[in-house]
Amino acid sequence: MNVKIVATKEEREDAYLVRTKVFIDEQNVPVEEEIDKHEHESTHFVLYDDVHSPIGAGRFRILDGIGKVERICVLSSARQKGSGIRIMDAIQTFAASRDITRLKLNAQTHAIPFYEKLGYQTVSGEFLDAGIPHKTMIKEI
Repeated sequence: MNVKIVATKEEREDAYLVRTKVFIDEQNVPVEEEIDKHEHESTHFVLYDDVHSPIGAGRFRILDGIGKVERICVLSSARQKGSGIRIMDAIQTFAASRDITRLKLNAQTHAIPFYEKLGYQTVSGEFLDAGIPHKTMIKEI
């Protein structure tokens, strides 16, 4: 598996493909909520398997000096194999290279244990985003 920072149109389409399968097809998030106004200001990441097929994605942007981790997703066939950890590690490395010392994300509640294992702490109550329960989490890096 290999995480790439999106540099081409094709790589961006690979990220959108994974996000579409996970968020729109599996979780019924409306396309207009999933592909939003922040796409062009974000740095996108794609996780490829050993035959160079996209299996995971995420994006990152900086808001008021804090790194915002967003749209982390892995195809169902690639889950529970360390795929999400690889994406998160790549984003954290990227953030650190930009002198970012705090990361923030809005986690779907079922994914909170995953993010806790990576050192994130819950800092909010539950709220709905695209009709899905979430909580905000932060991590100092």
